Amino acid sequence: MEAYVTLTIEDNVGFVEFFHPNRNSMPSDVLLKLEQTIIEAGNNDSAKVIVLKSGGDRTFCAGASFNEVIEIDNETSGKQFFLGFANVVNAMRKCPKLIIGRVQGKTVGGGVGLAAATDYCLATQYASIRLSELSIGIGPFVIEPAVSRKIGVAAMSQMTIDAETFFTSAFAKEKGLYAEVFETTKGLDEAVNELAKKLASYNPEALNEMKKVFWKGTENWDDLLEERAEISGKLVLSKFTKDTLKRFR
Repeated sequence: MEAYVTLTIEDNVGFVEFFHPNRNSMPSDVLLKLEQTIIEAGNNDSAKVIVLKSGGDRTFCAGASFNEVIEIDNETSGKQFFLGFANVVNAMRKCPKLIIGRVQGKTVGGGVGLAAATDYCLATQYASIRLSELSIGIGPFVIEPAVSRKIGVAAMSQMTIDAETFFTSAFAKEKGLYAEVFETTKGLDEAVNELAKKLASYNPEALNEMKKVFWKGTENWDDLLEERAEISGKLVLSKFTKDTLKRFR
């Protein structure tokens, strides 16, 4: 199957779905399309609330595409790649609609950032999380503001330092990343659909105003995440990172 990003609107709910055959990893073209689709959904009057989901039954998102990252050969292209994640996070926080996250399986690196940038996130028991960036020679710089804002600096630091460990969905719920955890994907989907339909029936003006309240204090993120993308863009050129990524290619 080929990578895709789609927007489907049903009963005033906009379902934004992304997919990549390599465990839903995120190359730059998918990131760009995801950013554009979130903006499109936010501007579509037929969608009163948005659900962010990924295709497939297993991994929610494997983070950055290692195959693309290993080809980066200068700071400009490095910064540009990581700006892809920054732009998606910023599109989510500036979207006028509430975004519900639907996390069906494991999520790594930038995928954790996507979950953290939703306004309300539901998951299955299999949705463990890992911030593996330090182990490959970079760091979760771009997504850190979103993750720290959701689970706190202490939990963010723990995950960042223990970079080779998958933390359980129970940990993610305890720290506030997930609002609820379900035993099955069926149970997850039922809960997501019920919540989305309920929110879509509420006053859209009230939802929009609450979204502004939820994200108060993040007005500097356009600049902040660009600065973080520049840091990652430099570090990805290191010999350590290049050698490490070759093992995963």
